[in-house]
Amino acid sequence: MSRFKYYIFVFLACFCSLIFAQQDSVEDTDVLTLQLQNHLAQAKLDNDRGKYYDAQDNLDKALLIAQKIDDKINQGKIHTKIAKVQFLVNKPDLANGSLHNAIQIQRKIDDYANLAITYNIKGVIHSNLEEYEYALQYFNSAKNLFEQEDLESYISDVTLNEAKIFIAQKRYEEAKSQLVKTIILAKKHSQKDRLSSALIESAKVSDALNQPRIAQSQAEEGLAIAKKNDILENINEAYVVLSDIHKKNGDYKSSYNYITKHIQLSDSILNIKRDNLPPGMSGQNIDKYKDAENAQLQAQIDEVTRESAFTRITTILSIALITILSLLTLSLYKNNNIRLNTNTMLHKKNDELIVAKEKAELASKTKANFLSTVTHELRTPLYAVTGLTNMLLDEEPKEHQVPHLKSLKFSGDYLLTFINDILQINKIEANKVELDPENFNLKHKLENVISALSNSANDQNTKIHFEYEKGLPETYIGDQLKISQILINLLGNAIKFTKDGDIWVKAYKVDAKDNMYNLRFEIEDNGIGITKEKQGQMFDSFSQGSVQINRKYGGTGLGLSIVKGLIQILKGKIYLKSELGKGTTFFFELPLEYDKDAEKPKIEEVKKVNKMDSLDLSNVKILIVEDNKINQMITKKILNKMNLYCDVVDNGEAAVEKVKEVEYDVVLMDIHMPGISGLEATKIIRTFDKELTIFALTAVTLEDKMHEFGEAGFDDIISKPFKQDDFETKLHAALSGEKIVSSYFS
Repeated sequence: MSRFKYYIFVFLACFCSLIFAQQDSVEDTDVLTLQLQNHLAQAKLDNDRGKYYDAQDNLDKALLIAQKIDDKINQGKIHTKIAKVQFLVNKPDLANGSLHNAIQIQRKIDDYANLAITYNIKGVIHSNLEEYEYALQYFNSAKNLFEQEDLESYISDVTLNEAKIFIAQKRYEEAKSQLVKTIILAKKHSQKDRLSSALIESAKVSDALNQPRIAQSQAEEGLAIAKKNDILENINEAYVVLSDIHKKNGDYKSSYNYITKHIQLSDSILNIKRDNLPPGMSGQNIDKYKDAENAQLQAQIDEVTRESAFTRITTILSIALITILSLLTLSLYKNNNIRLNTNTMLHKKNDELIVAKEKAELASKTKANFLSTVTHELRTPLYAVTGLTNMLLDEEPKEHQVPHLKSLKFSGDYLLTFINDILQINKIEANKVELDPENFNLKHKLENVISALSNSANDQNTKIHFEYEKGLPETYIGDQLKISQILINLLGNAIKFTKDGDIWVKAYKVDAKDNMYNLRFEIEDNGIGITKEKQGQMFDSFSQGSVQINRKYGGTGLGLSIVKGLIQILKGKIYLKSELGKGTTFFFELPLEYDKDAEKPKIEEVKKVNKMDSLDLSNVKILIVEDNKINQMITKKILNKMNLYCDVVDNGEAAVEKVKEVEYDVVLMDIHMPGISGLEATKIIRTFDKELTIFALTAVTLEDKMHEFGEAGFDDIISKPFKQDDFETKLHAALSGEKIVSSYFS
């Protein structure tokens, strides 16, 4: 029994020793953690006062304690703080070593917030060594991590550092953008130091961009904030910037005053730094001093470890702490898994977006190629249809044949209009429509459009009324061709849907500032109207009121879509008001610049003159290069009617040989042919004949293809099917020796 009691006594003694050892360990950790926090606080105080060596001593002591208690988060943070101090005392190599240690620890424990701070400091060091590309990479990584961790207040420091690099590289617009972000964030988070510095750096940018007043204002504002908050480095920098600005403006007195203040303050800052060095301390023997201090610190740590704390019952607290730590570890593990899954998902989504982008680009390219092919294949037979129809109408057909030929001509013109509308929609959607502003008389423009469509209105027994606001100026600067197209589409639309009724065309001023007028135009009719359900879709492509309306009134459904696109390009807006059975009103507003100096154009009746009659065409020779037999016949007949001699070949190789043998005045070159294309044939001809006039007689009309014709050596393009007047104008220019100015290659 006594032996049993002895075993019980030994067991209880061991159990108590274990509890006391655990308590001693907890007590030791608490003491060391408190010392760690004290050293960090003192280091921050020393750093703020410019006592960098004292700050580093305290950080070294804190690091030893963090290593002793295995506090990885604080180890990483302390390495970063040490690197910052080493950089401030001009020891970049040591600083890079400390940052390397910090990065290794922070990556290992996924401490992304502090890793971002480390990357930022790493970027500053690279920037100081003028390794700008490396610096920008680290700044970008820091910024991404701060955004990931929702630490917006830290981002202003990164954008400020990026701006300083852009200034050093003279990339002033990029610097300006980053400084604007810095100022916004610094104001939002009351960061006076960064706000002051950002304003001073902005002054440098404005000065470099020749904006002296803005530069001076920014520098003075930055200086005022720095003085109010006693930020010596910023005050000193502001003095230099203001000195440079005043010197550039010729104010040498102010420049001298600021540079004097800068020198005085620089001396004061230098003295403070010297005073903060420990007695007898220099940059060379600072390491020995720190080693001695660290040895003393290690001795203190060992002494604390050997001391015994008073016995207290802590078993329950120890178990609770272990439980909490276990739960925390489990939570961190789950969060890490969630983060990994999120990153995986983001990478997957990013890959999907890249694939989608590539597909969209391929679809856009395919669409362009499709339009190019389809329009060419449609225009080629249309050339035959319209050409043959016009020829038959000119050859005195029988009276009963005339209506059929006119119907055929109408159908051809309709198809051509449809193709042109599709091409224009494609051009608007691709943002390839360019503005061509010029002086024009708006009132006369409206009158001309109304006059041009008056016959169509008369056919509908509809009367057009025109109202131009009294006192409204008439002459403006704008793209009159696009304005005409808008008016023709809207007025033509009103005429189509109004029978035995009235249409009102109105123009008046909404407001004006200086020479800029905001004008409103109204096209009002009392026709069939539009249902409320359909009004929201009227500006969509291929949209009309209904299938029945499309069948009854015709049209492609593209006119209003083109109108909306053109108005947006002209920075205007359009809307409509309609009631079924009572009519529709389209309103659109456009900003136009009033041209008060423009002379009112004289309206003269121009008599139609055949330009070709003034030329001697007896010795003119023209070569037609065309593989389509019908198109050969049509083009030749058109030229023969103009008393012009022409040869015909059906491929590019034959064209090259003909030009070598015969001296032609003009070559009409098709593009798509068997063998070598018209483009290749023209390139070959240009190697031995630079002066010959070569027109591309083609059905290709896409804008993004036009540069190929100019590069090949064509003088101009005649699109098939062409208008007789346009064809004659271009031939006259070539045969009379006028300079050919192509609208396609300008």
